[in-house]
Amino acid sequence: RTWPDDERWELIDGQAWDMSPAPLSAHQEILGRLFSRMVSYLEGKPCKAFAAPFDVLLPANEEGDDDVDTVVQPDIVVYCDRSKITKRGGRGAPDFVVEILSARTAKKDFKEKFELYEGRGVREYWIVDPEGKNIHAWILGAARRYGEETMVEDGAHLSSTVLSGFEVDTARLFEDLW
Repeated sequence: RTWPDDERWELIDGQAWDMSPAPLSAHQEILGRLFSRMVSYLEGKPCKAFAAPFDVLLPANEEGDDDVDTVVQPDIVVYCDRSKITKRGGRGAPDFVVEILSARTAKKDFKEKFELYEGRGVREYWIVDPEGKNIHAWILGAARRYGEETMVEDGAHLSSTVLSGFEVDTARLFEDLW
């Protein structure tokens, strides 16, 4: 929280990850399309969506904000428990997280963040791949582990389990990207 505002960093178990350079235009187009669709869908519902940059503190226990060693900035997060939303971001596991891949973040999104989100209780995790034009999705099971991966490709539809009734048409999501 003391780093300069013009720099973007994430902390995962105390390890700092630099988030520069800025995302590519296709990344930002997908972010805008998906986020606007999600916000419209959630209007009048108890859940609330936030787009990066938005700090998500994921404490291991009950430590204070200054002692949390895991702070991430997913591309999109949804909280259904409004008590987890603070002035500065979110504290605790979001219900739904979306990460949009870039060549620089792919390994971290599929490994470190996958394990982090699973371990901290994120109920649904999507990774959107602009290059491959597909979406990978996982749902947290009763044993607090992600179940089998669902992968949909361009032209297919993907429905959220956590946000019942929310669906993405991948043909429209990936259409005419810059």
